[in-house]
Amino acid sequence: MVTKTSPILIVGGGAFGLSTALHLNEAGYKDITVLEQDEQIPPRYSAANDLNKIVRAEYEDPFYTDLTIKAISAWKTPLFAPHFHQTGFLHCVSGAAPEKAIGTLKRFQKAATDNATIAPHVVQLNGPGDIRPWFWQCDGSLPGWKGYMNRFDGYAHSGNALAAIYRVTQSRGVKFFLGRQGSVKEVVYRDGKSIGVRTVDEVFHAAELVIVAAGAGAGKILPELGTQIVAKSWSVAHVLLSDEETSALRGIPVTYARDLGFYFEPDPKTNLLKICPMGGGYINTDPKTGVSHAPTELETSAFLPGDDEVRIRKLLQQTLPSLANRPLVRRTLCWFADTKDSDFVIDYVPGTKESLVLLSGDSGHGFKMFPVFGEWVKNLLEDRSGGQSVERWRWKAAEKEEKAGEWGGDVSWRLGETRELRDVLPGKTKL
Repeated sequence: MVTKTSPILIVGGGAFGLSTALHLNEAGYKDITVLEQDEQIPPRYSAANDLNKIVRAEYEDPFYTDLTIKAISAWKTPLFAPHFHQTGFLHCVSGAAPEKAIGTLKRFQKAATDNATIAPHVVQLNGPGDIRPWFWQCDGSLPGWKGYMNRFDGYAHSGNALAAIYRVTQSRGVKFFLGRQGSVKEVVYRDGKSIGVRTVDEVFHAAELVIVAAGAGAGKILPELGTQIVAKSWSVAHVLLSDEETSALRGIPVTYARDLGFYFEPDPKTNLLKICPMGGGYINTDPKTGVSHAPTELETSAFLPGDDEVRIRKLLQQTLPSLANRPLVRRTLCWFADTKDSDFVIDYVPGTKESLVLLSGDSGHGFKMFPVFGEWVKNLLEDRSGGQSVERWRWKAAEKEEKAGEWGGDVSWRLGETRELRDVLPGKTKL
């Protein structure tokens, strides 16, 4: 079992890696090193390198609802509070929504109203007239919109939050190697046990424990994952506003039409209003292995598929029509690590004698747990049973008949068909 003085390597400087570094440091672990392939934190390869992420507490599964309530409490502590904005969550469907979207909305609302902590903050919205008092800036027609408002929820500025925790952990003695110095090529083993990692520059870093928190890139470092973790992406775009427009939209709730997409209040520093279309997402399957990997080059993902632009413009037309035809800037695909059931993986890699840990499977909903995620890793390391006590977070061997393209498609809150990157991107995809 790892001790407080054992050298620990964390591969990845995104949300899971930084949260782990923070909590282990606070728990008294003395020798922590983070290796990150990008030259900056927040890393551009991380799904958390973003303006904002939804922080909503209601899940169909009470297990995650309870965890998110704890996370929101942590978001309100001094270290994280500057990056959390409890603007509320306006969760609706439009009049043209399919039955799956309507059913998902109803289950989320029931999860909120069934929880004693959240229920007092939930307001039923039966039409546009009920919605406008919560979003008075909205001058769209809101055709057939209905749903609920949850004032307990909000969003976090994810990029700023990562940068803040990087500064804090670095000031407390956590070591960082960025760029090529932190680009890990492989985990190094001896007699079945991990003894460290080797970077692309052939530099060996020794450690008694290696923690892989590489997000969508985990499969390349740990090919034994198979399709347990696959890289998936959703589209992101932004509208650049004037100072006056940004000021006018300050304080709007996170606005989510489950059949169209969602957006946030604009960022006052950049004047960017971030918008995400709803869809099944995109994968990048290696035909040799059947596993989806994020593209190696960031430029490959710097575009917006046409169908997603249509949904974005429809969402704006129905809510903020003056922005519906504006140019969409900073278009990109945001890659994350996906699991079949949306559960995280926080566990030792089998057969490595508790020397190698995988943190992955954010599945598009992990960032809200940023303030508390590292505590779960600390609990794993200090569990005397030598394993993950939370069954759903254990390593799961992939079944032979499963393919990356089918992975995660049955998750109830997802809407739309997963597509291959090569089908929406002209030219050859770089794996």
